[in-house]
Amino acid sequence: MFETIKNCFKVKEIRKKIFITLLLLLVFRIGCYIPVPGIDSDTFSEAISNYSFLELMSSITGSSLANATLFALGISPYINASIIIQLLTVGIPALERLSRQGEEGRKKIAQITRYVTIALAIAQAIGIIVNIAINSEESALNLVMFGGGESGLMSETAATWLAGIFLVVVYTAGAMLVMFIGERITEYGVGNGISLVIFVGIISTAGITIVGKFEELFNGDLNALWILIGFFILTILEFTAIVAVDLSERRIPVQYAKQVKGRKMYGGQSTVIPIRIAGGGVMPLIFAFALISFPAMLASLFWPGSGFEQGVTQWFSGSSPYWYGQLIYMVVLCLLIFAFAFFYSSMQFNPEDVSKTIQQNGGFIQGIRPGKPTADYLKKISNRITLFGAIYLSLVAFIPSIISMIVVSLNISDTSLLSVFSTTGILIVVSVALELDKQLQSQLMMKNYKGFLK
Repeated sequence: MFETIKNCFKVKEIRKKIFITLLLLLVFRIGCYIPVPGIDSDTFSEAISNYSFLELMSSITGSSLANATLFALGISPYINASIIIQLLTVGIPALERLSRQGEEGRKKIAQITRYVTIALAIAQAIGIIVNIAINSEESALNLVMFGGGESGLMSETAATWLAGIFLVVVYTAGAMLVMFIGERITEYGVGNGISLVIFVGIISTAGITIVGKFEELFNGDLNALWILIGFFILTILEFTAIVAVDLSERRIPVQYAKQVKGRKMYGGQSTVIPIRIAGGGVMPLIFAFALISFPAMLASLFWPGSGFEQGVTQWFSGSSPYWYGQLIYMVVLCLLIFAFAFFYSSMQFNPEDVSKTIQQNGGFIQGIRPGKPTADYLKKISNRITLFGAIYLSLVAFIPSIISMIVVSLNISDTSLLSVFSTTGILIVVSVALELDKQLQSQLMMKNYKGFLK
């Protein structure tokens, strides 16, 4: 990977794309530290810690939600909007027709996704503000800044409404700016913008926590040493396992018959069809976590502070006090991961199209007749591989819970490293890094081909 990056900096076009990507990510990180006026960040952060799904969202945003900064919502509204539009594309004929219209159709779908993102960002901002800033025991809103409280320019109720509207507008604008940054990275930079934004958020959150542990170690806390050693050992093992599975693929051999056209002979060679085990990458996991937290967000929006809202939050965040509640949460999350894994697999690999292409080029799979039998065979293989990939993602999702129970049984109270850099976070980091490396290699190869042709 380091050799790939070194070679990329030698090519002017790729170097320019890398600098654009780094500059946009820097803008994102600066926005994560710009405080929003009118909020007591300490009170806000303390209130966030009482909501497990908000803690997960905060880790993805690089702790910007807990710190009440401009990019508090992060990329989650855009992810939820993408989920909704992709699912509706399957069920609504008009959207399905747009998806098949090539570049023009994709632009229209992207525009619709942006409008849905705005609506979700507004709803999410309202839910967070109502729950944390207003309904918490100690209000996180600084009403004096909005003319209320001690200033006496307006009533406390009016100042609260003004503060709420202001914060919703600011957070929605921040979410749209993050979406803009992600889209510009995808268009002008290197890699997928959404994945890179999440990648940077997780890395920054984990980095801050790790630095804090090293500070405790230098201050003479030996417990921090053992926590760091255990963390690095688990991280290395997880890295190894994730890389091994992420790079694994099933290769189906394809033989092409010899064809004589004029005086030349074509074909006669053999190739393979690679089918990745984790074909959808980390997106099924991200989408599953985003979707399962959606009911808690809606409950916090429409029934803030009620018993119903607390119950929904517990049931859809895995924090239920009952064992069967946690079991139901795990089952629902697994079903969502399986559904998105098969959904992404069907989008990326179409057995009918692959079979038709093989047949048109005079190819065949050894022992399988061309046409529909080949398509059925490829579909069977793809379903088996996707099933294994879905099981793998489900295990990845619940390893942190298993490790957390082990840690609790060992009477270790400090779980900060586990919460900020879980197996899910490591999977996202590794998958994004590997995908980025592949894209850089492909761009280098294209550049070399261009030079050769010239």
